[in-house]
Amino acid sequence: MKLILLTSPDFFVEEDKILTSLFEEGLDQLHLRKPDSEPVYCERLLTLIPEEFHSRIITHDHFYLYEEFGLLGIHLTPRNSQVPQHYKGLVTRTCYDLESLPEAKQASAYVCLGRTLDSISEPQKTAHYPTDTLREAARQGLIDRKVMAQGGVTLENIPLLREIGFGGVMVKGDLWKRFNIHSGADFKPLIAHFRNLRKATV
Repeated sequence: MKLILLTSPDFFVEEDKILTSLFEEGLDQLHLRKPDSEPVYCERLLTLIPEEFHSRIITHDHFYLYEEFGLLGIHLTPRNSQVPQHYKGLVTRTCYDLESLPEAKQASAYVCLGRTLDSISEPQKTAHYPTDTLREAARQGLIDRKVMAQGGVTLENIPLLREIGFGGVMVKGDLWKRFNIHSGADFKPLIAHFRNLRKATV
């Protein structure tokens, strides 16, 4: 399974150090998602991450960063839904319903199925589909290796998502809740948990 990390929506002091350490630990891909951020702050973060890891980063915002920093690609969401004119790089996208998966998969390197499970960081965002519906979608070929589970992914439910047939998982809350971005300095527990996530997806 592919292991993808979604950044915290907020910038914080230790962020570049943590992300660099996660890449060194084997993070497959990072989705840079900073809603409503000023471009200069994303630029600064990317400048602080070693260039050797830029080719594993996909940006959700400020699509010019793809060219400027040699990123892996761009990610489309309802908020940023259009591929820029003349863009020829890798595209991934988020879908929130099973019916749109076939078309989205055809036009993307992979698709993230939003709200697969109940969100950890945003409790008001509950799962769109029961587990049995996800299994049936996999049986029909809607969910396959090109579909990543997004929303509510934890170390404990990765085996279930693998068994259903997802090609990977997008992790956010289960990792970032292990570090206080406002006052934390020791991120060893976060790195230790990432190692467990990595083992679960190999």
